[in-house]
Amino acid sequence: MALTATIYALEITLADVDRGVYETLSLRVACHPSESPEYLVARILAYCLEYTEGIAFGRGISDPDDPPLAVRDLTGALVSWIEIGVPDAARVHKASKAAPRVAVYTHKEPRTLLRALEGERIHRADALELYAFDRELIDGLIELLDRRMVLELSVSDRHVYVTAGGKTVAGAVDRLTLGS
Repeated sequence: MALTATIYALEITLADVDRGVYETLSLRVACHPSESPEYLVARILAYCLEYTEGIAFGRGISDPDDPPLAVRDLTGALVSWIEIGVPDAARVHKASKAAPRVAVYTHKEPRTLLRALEGERIHRADALELYAFDRELIDGLIELLDRRMVLELSVSDRHVYVTAGGKTVAGAVDRLTLGS
């Protein structure tokens, strides 16, 4: 018998001071059995940090060529390709050719991502946006993770504060640069 995805129902009050985005989001997020809790919370955080009209979760493992998050314009054209974790250089190269903007959010050790991409052939490598989540933020969110959650998520100076069930976790989202 095949394992099925676990569905998380999230009500998120988003206050992103850095971008001037203030929204209430109602999300249903599927988590495949092969997906780690770290990847799941990184995907949710990236969705909130990138939130804009046209953003959507990818189809996951049912379509491995699909980005984990994508932003499309009203015509359906891909505007932003957003990766999670440590994608290989070939995937990032493909993403850079498919979309005008590529961002990668890693929940792993930042040096792992940088080593995976350094010196590799990547289309428009200088335009890549690379970010690393603070490990304490990821771990704190995993502790709060529940199938039904109400979250308050605030962003100020690329520092994220998440409150759920009376508990708050916080951490930075650091910008990484290739070649540094």
